[in-house]
Amino acid sequence: NMADKNTFSLFFREKAVALLLALHQTKTASYASTLAKKIHCPSSHIRTLLQEMEKAGILVFEKHGRLKLVVLTKKGKEIAEEIERLQQRI
Repeated sequence: NMADKNTFSLFFREKAVALLLALHQTKTASYASTLAKKIHCPSSHIRTLLQEMEKAGILVFEKHGRLKLVVLTKKGKEIAEEIERLQQRI
């Protein structure tokens, strides 16, 4: 399945992995700009990654007035936990 292949390749990109782990480790919803600063990545690139992750069902955007918070889905949390386990093994 092409969509699955695209999702898989997403996690072999350093900034995508860093973004997912940063979001997972905060334990709460985050702003895209906060995540961008945390992983030292331009906001424009973060927005692209976040949109790809949203399409893959890894995260959702929650609107709070004019602000949008980023929240991991159950699938996103599970993937982050697998990556953390893999990091520990390497």
